[in-house]
Amino acid sequence: MASSFKQFCTICNDDGISNRAVTWCTECEVLFCGDCEKHHNKSRLSKNHKIMSAKDYQKLPALMQEISCQCRDHNKKFELYCSVHACACCVQCITDKHQKCQDMKPLSDVLNQVKLSASVQLFEKDLNDVRKNYDKAIKYMKARINIINIQKTEAVGEIRSMRKSIADYLNKLEQTVLDDLESKHSDLKLNMTTLVDQMEQQASKIERLQSQFTKIMQYASELQIYIGLREVEKITSQAAKYIEALDSGDHFSENNIEINISSALQSILQDVKSFGDININTFASTLKIKAGRKNQAQHLVPKFTGIEYIKPSLVKRLTVPQNMRCLDIKACLALPDGKFAILDSCVSKAQVLLFSNEGIFIRQIVTLPSIGDACFVKNNTVAVTLAGAGQIALVDVEKNAIIEQIKLIHNCNGAASDFLAVSSTCGSQITAINLNDMSQSILEVVGAYYISLFQENIYCSIFYENKVWCYNSTGELLWTFAHQDIDKPTGMTLDKNGFVYIVPSNDNSIVVVSPDGKTCKTILTETDLLNFPYAIDIHRETGTMIVSSYISDDSDDGGRLYRYHSALVYKI
Repeated sequence: MASSFKQFCTICNDDGISNRAVTWCTECEVLFCGDCEKHHNKSRLSKNHKIMSAKDYQKLPALMQEISCQCRDHNKKFELYCSVHACACCVQCITDKHQKCQDMKPLSDVLNQVKLSASVQLFEKDLNDVRKNYDKAIKYMKARINIINIQKTEAVGEIRSMRKSIADYLNKLEQTVLDDLESKHSDLKLNMTTLVDQMEQQASKIERLQSQFTKIMQYASELQIYIGLREVEKITSQAAKYIEALDSGDHFSENNIEINISSALQSILQDVKSFGDININTFASTLKIKAGRKNQAQHLVPKFTGIEYIKPSLVKRLTVPQNMRCLDIKACLALPDGKFAILDSCVSKAQVLLFSNEGIFIRQIVTLPSIGDACFVKNNTVAVTLAGAGQIALVDVEKNAIIEQIKLIHNCNGAASDFLAVSSTCGSQITAINLNDMSQSILEVVGAYYISLFQENIYCSIFYENKVWCYNSTGELLWTFAHQDIDKPTGMTLDKNGFVYIVPSNDNSIVVVSPDGKTCKTILTETDLLNFPYAIDIHRETGTMIVSSYISDDSDDGGRLYRYHSALVYKI
């Protein structure tokens, strides 16, 4: 590790002497004054070490200064490179973590041409491309703000012009429409300005990294470059995905303000009840964002889908209005358009609620007599099991209506869909409903309460057993996995790689089981803000994961802490 006293000789500083450093040894990772450097150069063990001036070392970004040539786990020098895991290893690492890895190479061979590798140029190009995308997007959004300001002015002018020819009777109506205009414009402008601020912050990060890139290549050691470039790639890739996600969503849609003046103004005293309407007309964005490379720096940082690489990052939480904080969430869904739906079963009613991409409550979709579980089917349709009624309701989230109710021959609990069929569970039976002809077929299994489907396989769990069962489409058991961390499982879902995500009800955690049913890993705990999670869902294309959880807030009553049900959104 780099010395925390970067301006002084490390050796002297340990003895309480403040001698200014003149050189830095990239292998010993210490700063030397002139006298200490002489002893260092005379030692048989260190005389061939690579050194650089302390002044040049100070020019390295903090990211590079924190990179060590020593293994943090074993405090030994990196000497080998594992191609399987794409990481540097010490001798002890081979025994501990890489016994089965066949392709081990001398680290010196890997680092020999790192500065001249094509990946270095690709990284620099990625930085430039991402920065240009942010500059373009910021310029575009600022131009849009100017346009809606002009549109607002024009709309106000049109309103005032009409108002001049109308008597006092229109005063109240005029003020109403002006308030509506101001409110919608302010909301629209606030959203766009907030987005610009966020993008400027991201662009600033890229600009700083971009300005440091030349110094990295000029002053950093090969190992620092090798490891540092992985961090550069990670930052660049995240920034690229962020702006691409904005572009693929509705963030750059052109929301235009216009005023529609009522045609009935000519007979205003008899007929007109409103001055007009303020509409936000949304059109496709004309902004063209340059797509980033997929699998960036493949030769330096290959991507793996091992269970050890699953590390969800918290994105947002659903904002539940204060008058709705008695929710009891039974299921939560990440919808294809980026919105979220939750099933609530509170004391007075069961209901399906819709939240925006930003996690803001939009509306109640439908109310239901009872609920068990839910799954997304296709188009705008969500399937909800009516546990007490032995039925499945197909709900259109756009039309806010139940479009069909399907009667089952048994009670129903869990629900899952693969776009061809909706499956529901009850004890040891799984009923599959063909969505084309609504025919039903029953599969007998060991037991199932919660269910999920993936590539024609069926995954089941039972609340009172810490197990996961995997069947094929004919009911043949493929594997069973049991583990103490899967304690009374409730929600269950799978990602695009076939990893099974499980919510143990007796622990504030999320556990992932490998696709072969042989290993598991706890990926989230209460330190990640989880508080009695129950339901979980993953949108496999976007990698968006939503988990129900209790949220703690200070109440208005004396600042006491109280809890309410909401949901946390992660990126996996």
